[in-house]
Amino acid sequence: MIRQATTDDIVLIRRLAGEAFPATYRDILSAEQLAYMMEWMYSPESLLRQMTGEGHTYFLAYEGDDPAGYVSIRPEGADVYHLEKIYVLPACQGRGWGRRLFRHAVAAVKERHPAPCTLRLNVNRHNKALQFYRHLGMHVAEEGDFPIGDGYFMNDYIMELSI
Repeated sequence: MIRQATTDDIVLIRRLAGEAFPATYRDILSAEQLAYMMEWMYSPESLLRQMTGEGHTYFLAYEGDDPAGYVSIRPEGADVYHLEKIYVLPACQGRGWGRRLFRHAVAAVKERHPAPCTLRLNVNRHNKALQFYRHLGMHVAEEGDFPIGDGYFMNDYIMELSI
């Protein structure tokens, strides 16, 4: 099951991120950058701001009664949406949750924006999920090094999918 999250789910999203995010990036980023990014993206204040002021919509995936992962989308422009986050808990990987969360995000964008639009995603250039996104039809549109504070950068490809 996948359901839309509310601000009541902030503690749960933070807990899931605390497991999934470091597991994804521990071989790519320093422990210091991981800690900085966790607080920058997943502090209760940041999550509340994302959900109430920045237009992020989070969805939570459940395997039975147990949370398995999450995805978030937000409008970025007139005909552009951004897939902000998509993470599956390590114990639930390989069970199709990433694909289901991705498809759910695409369906949610289509529901909110029936006209053709573009779904964009930033992905670290060394993230193993790059092939996953390509398999789902996304392509690299550009790349960049984006400053996020404290001297840290996100070294990303920006991928796109026309929907």
